[in-house]
Amino acid sequence: MGKLKLSDRQLYALVEAVKLGEEVKPSQQAKRKAFAKYKINGWENSKLTGIFYSIQRRLGLIDEVIEELIGVSPLILDPWLRATLRVAVEVAVFRDPSEKTRQHLRGLAQFLSKRTHPYVGYYYYDFLPKVFEYVPVMDSEEKRLKWDYLFPEWFIRKMRGLLGEEAEELLRALNETLPTSLRVNRIKACVNDVEDYLQRRNVRFERSERVETVLRILDPFNPEWLLNKGFAIAQEEAAAVASVVLDPKPGETVVDLAAAPGGKTSHMAELMNNEGKIYAFDIERDRIRRMEEVLRRTGVKIAETIRADGRKAPEILGKEMADRVMLDAPCTSDGTISKNPELRWRLREKNIPKVVGLQKELLESAWKLLKPGGRLLYSTCSMLMEEDEEVVDWFLKRHDDARLIPLESPYDPGFLPGTMRAWPHRHGTIGFFYALLEKEG
Repeated sequence: MGKLKLSDRQLYALVEAVKLGEEVKPSQQAKRKAFAKYKINGWENSKLTGIFYSIQRRLGLIDEVIEELIGVSPLILDPWLRATLRVAVEVAVFRDPSEKTRQHLRGLAQFLSKRTHPYVGYYYYDFLPKVFEYVPVMDSEEKRLKWDYLFPEWFIRKMRGLLGEEAEELLRALNETLPTSLRVNRIKACVNDVEDYLQRRNVRFERSERVETVLRILDPFNPEWLLNKGFAIAQEEAAAVASVVLDPKPGETVVDLAAAPGGKTSHMAELMNNEGKIYAFDIERDRIRRMEEVLRRTGVKIAETIRADGRKAPEILGKEMADRVMLDAPCTSDGTISKNPELRWRLREKNIPKVVGLQKELLESAWKLLKPGGRLLYSTCSMLMEEDEEVVDWFLKRHDDARLIPLESPYDPGFLPGTMRAWPHRHGTIGFFYALLEKEG
């Protein structure tokens, strides 16, 4: 590989894309807009796109370098200066720029002066030599892993606490892109029909060994037709396992306490042969709308959507009215990073207690809804013990009438006997936690 060559125009486009990426979501829309302004196309588009996404992936690390050098958080800087520094650190620290590219990086001072104020340009120009000279200090294993795999140190420390040396395999797996997974909706189609459709289109796939209705798509493929017809729904294997574990039966009354976007609600309706009743709660209007669209497409007749906080469900529906309750609880979602790479730098250790507080309140609510003899599934797409085993342990100590139904398959035991965990590096799916509770009658 030769040295990286970037022109003034290409650097301007990158800076504008990074700045716009803070305001416009998804970030690819920001990139398209900025690149169009500077007429970036063809081969240079793919080169600059790679650099842009690399900045997004490394954002937390880039910001740490800036903070180390400046002494203040880049978040309080002028937005143009912040974006320019992020591009400069990516190019100068993480890549090998040519001498010409280094000159163009210096030239960004004038670009900044025109966009904001001459002082901002001077500040950047004075600061740039520090960026060129920067060498990270690798004084701990956590720091090495952070630079190799791009995760906050506190998260790496927690995963090493759970998995020891194996944590590196997990971090590697979280950096790999998972193939699209589809769950065939048996209300409207059978697995063989969907497999035939994919074969006719020469799309390679594999059937999940753990959930027979889940197919992993191994080629680039737009599943829109299957989704629009309601023949399939986009759902990860580990998420589909949740409904299988809860195992709702035809004719039962089920409450789904955090239901949108409707994947588990529609799966449970299918497992119930569309007989019985499901109350599907969510708090956001847009998410409810999307869920109703999913339920309509998939032919679900037994679900009623309710726009309300799941903690209010016992007041709305009454107590001890449900045979089963699904609580796929709101969480930090760190298990889904392979699907949402930019999430990694939004993870904040200080936010965990707030999330855990909500999980506990929802669990208490779910328990009030459950009939004696009924079952409740508590699940999360988090791998943090605070949100998983520790919540369940706290709950069991408060409720003498609660017992864990031991889960032995299809994944691995959790750290609390009877619970279960799906691991990205062991099972090739998102990270997931499951605890099945029964109310003694």
